[in-house]
Amino acid sequence: MPMTTPLKRRAAPLVAAAAALALFSGAAQAAWEPTRNVEFIVPAGTGGGADQMARMIQGIVAKHNLMKQTMVVINKAGGAGGEGFLDIKNSKGNPHKLVITLSNLFTTPMGTGIPFSWKDMTPVAMLALDEFVLWVNAESPYKTAADYVKAVKAAPAGQFKMGGTGSKQEDQIITVALEKATGTKMTYVPYKGGGEVAVQLVGKHVDSSVNNPIEAVAQWRAGALRPLCVFDKQPLPVKDKVTTDMAWADIPTCKSAGLDIDYLMLRGVFMPSGVPKDAVDYYVELFKKVRATPEWAQLMKDGAFNQSFMTGADYTKWVENEEKRHRDLMQAAGFLAK
Repeated sequence: MPMTTPLKRRAAPLVAAAAALALFSGAAQAAWEPTRNVEFIVPAGTGGGADQMARMIQGIVAKHNLMKQTMVVINKAGGAGGEGFLDIKNSKGNPHKLVITLSNLFTTPMGTGIPFSWKDMTPVAMLALDEFVLWVNAESPYKTAADYVKAVKAAPAGQFKMGGTGSKQEDQIITVALEKATGTKMTYVPYKGGGEVAVQLVGKHVDSSVNNPIEAVAQWRAGALRPLCVFDKQPLPVKDKVTTDMAWADIPTCKSAGLDIDYLMLRGVFMPSGVPKDAVDYYVELFKKVRATPEWAQLMKDGAFNQSFMTGADYTKWVENEEKRHRDLMQAAGFLAK
């Protein structure tokens, strides 16, 4: 039966109200944002690459007013970072917690037996991939990686000390690969973070390190440390001079010195499991805004980062593949928990 004119008049406001309610509901769902401080967990010590990146992000968010609430960086390095990861695992459904991850996302549970997996969290975004450089004290006689390898081979087993962050983690994995490539044995000395490792190398308490670029750039620029080679398949792309005569791009690959080793490390963000998709989307957009700032561009240049960025299914697939690769690396090094 056709609707009469009075009925049409009464129905029109109801239809308009329903449409407005639907639009408002959709907007409300899409406009999720934090309602209290956001904790940004660093499962590593202060001064290292993860800590520096998290604090840079915190500063960028505050400076550019990218979030109404405050971002608070909290270091939880206990148990090779397990303390921080377990915090996230036990915060299921909490959208006000983030964790910046490095490869201890894989190595910590595999090497310690801590009951944790990346699958206990929600992937948000890969922010970048970090490089590793073989460093020595600038006063050492080693000008090239070949010089260093020759000296290591000639020294008694265990005489050369390699400083690194944590045990059974990235730095020690690379150290074991170096031992296998040179047919020698080093003494690995673990420290709490990359910042401390750089300080110990400057003080000549160790003979070398495999720190990330950002963890040793200040000491390199000051003339206290010397980079010998980078553990990547190709030279670093940054051509701006760091010192008076060298740029990141001038550091040769370790492969060119006969060390067939390459290793890059994740700098990514996860949230607890069970968080709303809108919250994940919010943080993805937040990190896109962070990456668009000049401060982020400077960090990427200073640290010679590989600026890969992933979210969603691509990021999850990458993490799955890296977990398999690290299991192989940990097994080869004899680091898997019994």
